[in-house]
Amino acid sequence: MRAMHSLWEQAVATMDLEQVNRVERAPVLPIAFSLFHFVQIEDSSASLLGAGPMVYEESWAERMGLAIADHGKERTVDEMIGQRIGDFESYKEYMRLVFEKTEAWLAAEPPPKLDDVVVHRPFPPNIESTYSARVAGDEGITRLDGIECWIYQHGLRHMGEIEHARALVGLGGMTS
Repeated sequence: MRAMHSLWEQAVATMDLEQVNRVERAPVLPIAFSLFHFVQIEDSSASLLGAGPMVYEESWAERMGLAIADHGKERTVDEMIGQRIGDFESYKEYMRLVFEKTEAWLAAEPPPKLDDVVVHRPFPPNIESTYSARVAGDEGITRLDGIECWIYQHGLRHMGEIEHARALVGLGGMTS
């Protein structure tokens, strides 16, 4: 998890607000979408999985200067193409706090019970179409499934988008 988070930290340390908010062309989402979307999903997922309360509360939207105070999971690309971050330093602070919360929880003694089922079958429609439903066992989605799918794999997926988008704004990739 620390290694995945370090990619996000490197990405935000090497971009500026103009690059983050640039829209290459419709319907390509700005980097701002992936940045906020993933971190807020990690924040809520880690909380659901047992890491404690969310860092995010409504004042964060104003502090970060979000154009759309929503992670966009249930919205269309056309709706989310307008996502912008107005205060990049506040966003970075939010990201740091979320990552610290997740990492502290995973490193805690005793460790989280990874085989506990956190979402039972049958799944509601918004879960049935997810990757985590594909990897779930007969009983449902375990805490380990949630950590792997909702946080780790989700973070890597969006980092791939960000690395590609970095090329569109004149920046290079970060790993080989």
